[in-house]
Amino acid sequence: MRILYHHRTRSRDGQAVHIEELLAALRALGHEIRVVAPPATEGADFGADAGLVASLKRWLPRQIYELLEFAYNFIDYRRLKSAAEGFRPDIIYERYNLYTLAGVWLARRRRLPLLLEVNAPLVHERAAFGGLGLPALARWTERKAWASADTVLPVTQVLAEMVRAEAGASIPVVVIPNGVDPAAFARPVDGAAAKARLGLSGRIVLGFTGFVRDWHRVDRVLEVMASPECPGNVHFLLVGDGTVRAALEEQARRLGLADRVSFPGVVPRSEIPDYVAAFDIALQPHVVAYASPLKLFEYLALGRAVIAPDTPNIREVLDDGENGLLFDPASDQSFRDGLLRLIRDEALRDRLGRAAHATIERRGLTWHHNAERVTRLAEQLLARRAGAAIGSQVGARP
Repeated sequence: MRILYHHRTRSRDGQAVHIEELLAALRALGHEIRVVAPPATEGADFGADAGLVASLKRWLPRQIYELLEFAYNFIDYRRLKSAAEGFRPDIIYERYNLYTLAGVWLARRRRLPLLLEVNAPLVHERAAFGGLGLPALARWTERKAWASADTVLPVTQVLAEMVRAEAGASIPVVVIPNGVDPAAFARPVDGAAAKARLGLSGRIVLGFTGFVRDWHRVDRVLEVMASPECPGNVHFLLVGDGTVRAALEEQARRLGLADRVSFPGVVPRSEIPDYVAAFDIALQPHVVAYASPLKLFEYLALGRAVIAPDTPNIREVLDDGENGLLFDPASDQSFRDGLLRLIRDEALRDRLGRAAHATIERRGLTWHHNAERVTRLAEQLLARRAGAAIGSQVGARP
């Protein structure tokens, strides 16, 4: 199958991981892929921001920036149209972005099926966190994109309900969560060796990966570590970077924890399993209500004991006390009690870790499985269109 894959993601973060892993899995199934994406993403390092686009967003008035986002559709459409003319795709797969309609236009013009991956309700998200200058236009383009797709692919059931509520209950929706590559994130044989490589032998390691922001509430981890109830051999390892890293480093110094925290920063993607293997407890201290956290699947694949908030989207993956430990997201005390329980109970950590690792295979939470599901959906859409075309030809005969 020839798949025209379209996205407008410029940042080299977890979004890029999703794109690259799914593309690799689709290619491994034998599909031919042509990617149409912002040229600035090519060759960028992992962890890089959106460059010029990020600068424009910071300095331009919000309404002007959003008009430019919408106007980019016309450039984007020409690039998609040019790619389609030479590639002759069977289907378009698009990663949804706000103000993006180029894929919808091309699908309609060339009568191609459109699969639309949705990772967030971006009107809601930008209104809540960054603000919207043109809310009416944003809502219209979001509804238009969702309603025009042959199938919408949200990453959680929570997000699926948001799509249906906004674009209509009849919208074809299939939930496909994030995944993991088991070959890269295999269960470690010797966690002690992973700790030794990092100079953390004998420590109980609390770990977090990714870009940490204030709403992750990682500050609570340091508060628990500074309490008298927490053993002195507990160490916090943050693999990544983010807007609050400096504040966390200062908090650690203020609490007398400077020698019990490590901030290695952004590491090559290939090295992340080596760090996560050293975790005794993997932290998901906060989650956006509709998200499918990439780090969660990587923690599970490596057999880590996970502590996470008891929210509907997390319960789509974790069962409390079975393959993870859940806490009340509205209660600092619930987080504190759960984390201290895991710190003190090695047997519980081991049991949760084994069940976490088994969850990946049992529930098919891999990029390969996701690519197979995308393939089946595409084949169904193509077969349906072929059947409809045959039916119309038969009906048109005298």
